[in-house]
Amino acid sequence: DPNEDTEWNDILRDFGILPAKEKPKDEIEERVLHLQKEAEGKTKCDYFFCLLFLVKPYERMNLEELKEAEDDFDEADRKAIEAYRQQRLQEWKCLQRRQKYGELREICGEQYVKEVTNAPEDVWVIIHLYRSSIPMCLLVNEYLSLLAKKFPEVKFLKAIVNSCIQNYHDRCLPTILLYKTGEIKGRFIGVAECGGLHLKVEELEWKLAEVGAIENNFGGNPKKDIMMTLSVRNISAHKDTNTKSSDVMKPDIE
Repeated sequence: DPNEDTEWNDILRDFGILPAKEKPKDEIEERVLHLQKEAEGKTKCDYFFCLLFLVKPYERMNLEELKEAEDDFDEADRKAIEAYRQQRLQEWKCLQRRQKYGELREICGEQYVKEVTNAPEDVWVIIHLYRSSIPMCLLVNEYLSLLAKKFPEVKFLKAIVNSCIQNYHDRCLPTILLYKTGEIKGRFIGVAECGGLHLKVEELEWKLAEVGAIENNFGGNPKKDIMMTLSVRNISAHKDTNTKSSDVMKPDIE
């Protein structure tokens, strides 16, 4: 095939044995056709914006030249550019927010209201009240650190329990509280509710997802042999402890 694009045919063309290759279609037309194929799945605004700058005479201008040529933009151009700018701005804000956290941070009781209760309304806050002398607490901290990296849009916090609640019993630790819009949406209190001494990170992830704080693709509880209790209960539960459960919602931060 003399029109086939091969190295051998290129050599024959160089020696004049084959005629010169047919000129491709107009470069702009080719680019527009290519753009149309790639436009599937993209937003209409993305496609219109790209097409606009392909076919306009200022397509190869730099920023300074474009600013000087701004008076030549018609109303449709301006609307398309502004729509594209707004779309990209929203995408950027969304990305920034999703990447805002990404780590398990330590706070103290004095920061509780600011960091937890007054967190942005669209942000889930997961806080672990712990004591470093309890092995299960250290395990939960390790797993929450991993999950914080996996779900950077969620605020993961930890606090030594005595800095938030005085005289809190060790049998209530670990304590994991899940907040949204300043209210407790779920909680896991004690070793059993947090998943037991043989807790796996996948099991903890599943528990948090069941409350709605994070999203995952688990089809069900990864811990098949033990039924773990989801703690989304009324704050009046756990009256058998000497610490009022209202203290959990309103830590002593004086």
